[in-house]
Amino acid sequence: MTGTVTPPRAAADSRWGAGRRRTKAARDEEFTAFVASAGTPLRRSAYLMCRDWHLAQDLTQSALTKVYLAWSRIGRDGADRYAYARTVLLRLVLDHKRLRRSTEIAVERVPEVGQVIDPPEDRITLLRALMMLAPRDRAIVVLRYWEDQSVQATAEALGVSEDMVRSRSRRALGVLRQYLLDTESIMD
Repeated sequence: MTGTVTPPRAAADSRWGAGRRRTKAARDEEFTAFVASAGTPLRRSAYLMCRDWHLAQDLTQSALTKVYLAWSRIGRDGADRYAYARTVLLRLVLDHKRLRRSTEIAVERVPEVGQVIDPPEDRITLLRALMMLAPRDRAIVVLRYWEDQSVQATAEALGVSEDMVRSRSRRALGVLRQYLLDTESIMD
């Protein structure tokens, strides 16, 4: 016999490896598209819950890492994937608040930062009011009123009952209203 003959098992292995590479490339491409569309909204939600852009970026990155690791198990629907990512992010934010650990490192000189444009005063006041809420209440308000999620979707994302979402959002809105009224009366 002339030429080389590839054993059947080796041929099957090489075909499987090529298919796997194509699958991984397609998966990575899908995930990259997902991050491009969902990354900014996730980071904004994280910021509204923790009010620290750097922490929000870190938590979003951690959430996206967990989503990538579970990518093949998550449904193919974009809404399912976003809901999964949002749930992971919410749990990371709540866990971070629960741990109350500081990752700040004291340095001799503060690094230079770019020019920051101050948001309008109303937005600052609203963010301060939002930070007065407990982490779970803040998450409920962000999901219900910032992301315009239903009571059911918010309850599923946080792993609580719909009644809890209703009562805690009512209570949180009361706290926000009172803070905003008090702030308005001080400014008058």
